[in-house]
Order: sequence, then structure tokens, then C-alpha cells
Amino acid sequence: MATQPFTIEDLKRILLEGAGADENVDLDGDILDTEFEELSYESLALLETCGRIEREYGISLDDSVLTEAKTPRAMVEAVNARLAESAPAAA
Repeated sequence: MATQPFTIEDLKRILLEGAGADENVDLDGDILDTEFEELSYESLALLETCGRIEREYGISLDDSVLTEAKTPRAMVEAVNARLAESAPAAA
């Protein structure tokens, strides 16, 4: 399980691995507040992305993440919130 925060770079990597990218979409630009739909990522691609995040980070994401996280920023924040919830308490 990963202990580092989930970053926009992690999300970009997982988006590309899972669903690829439309050749007209520049994931290297400032995409934090661009809606996934505008980036050509539909619900099926986001479902695959969430599955990959869950497996890689050892967490479970609520279905609401798919419906409420409309931008990469919202997705990164949701994943980091879940990582914080699942982190073991410091001794």
C-alpha cells in the first residue's frame, strides 16, 4: 500500500495506463480544474481509473467519487481524503 499522497502526476499516469488519451487532449497542461468530460474521459474510463487507484493504493473509493469528482483536482482530493481515513493511527 502506498503511503505517499496521491498527486496529479499519479492520476495522469493511471488515466493514461487505463484509458489512454484522445490525441487532442494535452494531459501535460494545467488540467486540475478541467472537467473529465472535456478531457474525453467518460464514466467507463473513470470507473477503470478508480479501480486501478483502489488496487494500487489499497483503498476502497465510494461510488460518489465517480459522480462527484468532475475534475482531476476533485479526484486527487477524494483519493487523498480516503488515504488519510485508511492510514494507521500514529503510535
